[in-house]
Amino acid sequence: MKQKASVINIIWLSMIVLATVTAAYTNRMDALTKASFESAKDAVVLAIGLIGPMALWLGIMKVAEAGGLMRIVARKVRPLMVRLFPDVPHDHPAMSAMIMNMAANALGLGNAATPMGIKAMQELEKLAPEKGTATNAMCLFLAINTSSVTLLPLGVITIRAAAGAVSPAAIFIPSLIATTCSTIVAIIAAKMLARKNSAPELPSPAVYETTGPEAETCAEPEELYPPSTTGKWFIGLLVAIFAGGAVYQLSSAAEPLAFSAASLNSLSSWLIPALISGLLIFGYLRGVRVYETLTDGAKEGFTTAMRIIPFMVAIFVAIGMFRASGAMDILVAVLSPLTSAVGMPAEALAMGLLRPLSGSGSFAFMSEIINQAPDSLLSAMVSVIQGSSETTLYVLAVYFGAIGIRRTRHALPAALCGETAGLIAAVTVCNLWF
Repeated sequence: MKQKASVINIIWLSMIVLATVTAAYTNRMDALTKASFESAKDAVVLAIGLIGPMALWLGIMKVAEAGGLMRIVARKVRPLMVRLFPDVPHDHPAMSAMIMNMAANALGLGNAATPMGIKAMQELEKLAPEKGTATNAMCLFLAINTSSVTLLPLGVITIRAAAGAVSPAAIFIPSLIATTCSTIVAIIAAKMLARKNSAPELPSPAVYETTGPEAETCAEPEELYPPSTTGKWFIGLLVAIFAGGAVYQLSSAAEPLAFSAASLNSLSSWLIPALISGLLIFGYLRGVRVYETLTDGAKEGFTTAMRIIPFMVAIFVAIGMFRASGAMDILVAVLSPLTSAVGMPAEALAMGLLRPLSGSGSFAFMSEIINQAPDSLLSAMVSVIQGSSETTLYVLAVYFGAIGIRRTRHALPAALCGETAGLIAAVTVCNLWF
C-alpha cells in the first residue's frame, strides 16, 4: 500500500509553486532566481557553522552521560515525562537528552539546545521500529520544541533595551503566558493526531531496559578512574573563585536586585560558561576521562552537520523564494482586514507568518519595528510573538534531517497548531496587558 505524502511535502511544494507564479505576475523573476541561489548558499553556510557548536555540546553531553547525569536527571522528572512519552523507557538516554534540551530552551540557551535536541532525536531513532518514519515520541518532542517553552526571552529584551524602551522586560509575563498556551495546545494536538495517524507498533519498553544497544548505553561506563585528592581540592578552589566572582559582580552592580534587561543579559552570559564547567566537573568527579570522552562525542557533530545540509537547503530555498516573490506581502494584504478587526495590525500578522519560516528574518523584522517605536503596542506585540514562538520549519528540517526522517507524519500539523495558539495568545494578551 502506498503511503500518502506528508504535510511538509505539500507545504514545501506549494511554497515553491506559489512563489514562481507570484513572481511571474509581480515581475520579480530575477529576484526569485537570485533568492533561490542565495538561500541555498546560506543554508550550507549555516550548516557548516553548526559543526563547531554541535561538536562541543555533543562532546559535553557524552561526558555528562558517561558520568550518569542523564539517569539522575531522568529520575527527578520521571513522573511527568513518563506520562508524556509512554513509548520511551524512563531510563533510556533519549529521556534525559529531551529533558536537557527543554531545560536549555527554557533558559534561552539556543546554542546548547540544538545539539541536545539532535542528541535526543538520535536516541529516539534507536527506539523506532521503522527507520525513516517519525514515531509518536519524535512528533511530540518536536511539537514541544517548536512551541518554544521560553522562560527568559533575553534576546528580545536586549533589543528593546537598546532601542530605548521605558520598560524592556515588560514583555516577560505576556511572553510566558503565550508560550505556555502554545506548548499546551501543541501537546494536545500531538496526542490527538497520534491517535488518528497510526504508527508502527513499538516493542515492549522492557526490552530496552534489559537488552540491546540501548541497554549498553544506559549501563555504567567501563573506563572510570577515581579523581585524586589534589584534583578534588583544585576543583573546589576553582568553584570557590567562580562563586566569589559572581558575588562580587552582584555586589558591585548599581541595582543588584533590579529586574532589568542589563541584569538578565548579564545572567545569560554567565549561564553557558557555568553550564560547560559544571558538566565537565561533574564528569571528572564521577571518574570520567573528560578529555577523551569529549573528543569521542565531538566526532558525532561533524557527521550530523553534514547530514542535515540537504534538508536545510530545501527549506531555505522555499522560504527565500516565497519572500522574494512578494507572495508574503500579498498574503498579509489579503488577511489584514480580518486580523485588524481583532486588534492585530498588519505588521504583527507579517511577523506571525514570518516567524515559523525564518528566525533571522523575523528577528530583523522585529528589531526594525522596535527601533521605530519601542514603547508602542505593535512593538510589544511583535516582541511577544518573537519571544514565545520558534522557527518551526527550520527545527523540523534540522532535527529530522539529523536522523534521515522523511515521513514526518503529524509533526508539522501539531507544531503549527502550537504556533497558531501562541500567536493568538500573544495578540490577546498584548491587547489586554498594554
